[in-house]
Amino acid sequence: MSDLYDRITGERGAFERLLARLPGFSGYLDNKARRAADRMVRDYVADQVSERINRFVRIEKSLLDAGGLSYMSKTSDVKARMQLYHDRVKAAAPGYSGFFAEIKIGPEQLESLYMFDELQIRFADQFQSGLDDLEQAVAGGSGIDEALASLDRMAVEANEAFSKREDMITGLGTRS
Repeated sequence: MSDLYDRITGERGAFERLLARLPGFSGYLDNKARRAADRMVRDYVADQVSERINRFVRIEKSLLDAGGLSYMSKTSDVKARMQLYHDRVKAAAPGYSGFFAEIKIGPEQLESLYMFDELQIRFADQFQSGLDDLEQAVAGGSGIDEALASLDRMAVEANEAFSKREDMITGLGTRS
């Protein structure tokens, strides 16, 4: 994640580079860049999950079109959990609070949040793998229940992990 941060700080304009030379102001700019990087990471994860949801909808449609109406409730539940995860990632507060916000997270803690957000990217990858399994199960006509159950567990785990991210932010913010 530090590559992303380095890229953002490296793309500063002349005015920002000038202000960064002022005593005390560079920390403000670094924090602004970290907030931007945090937002970019979460947008990326949300976009990846959105693509997975769209793929799930296509697989679901082919399953239902092939006479698998008995799976409608299960597919609806999985889709809802994946959508909840997407929405939480997309709408989450930045991992670094603003200058005047009540919760302050320093650069060291933010680095921990970046590592946590990397885990969120892995969930998007796991969804992709789970969708591969579901697609094969639908095409072969067997193992559909197991593939749906696996995707459902992934979505539950992703939501639980994201709750821990929120806990991490508020827990870190109370430390002095």
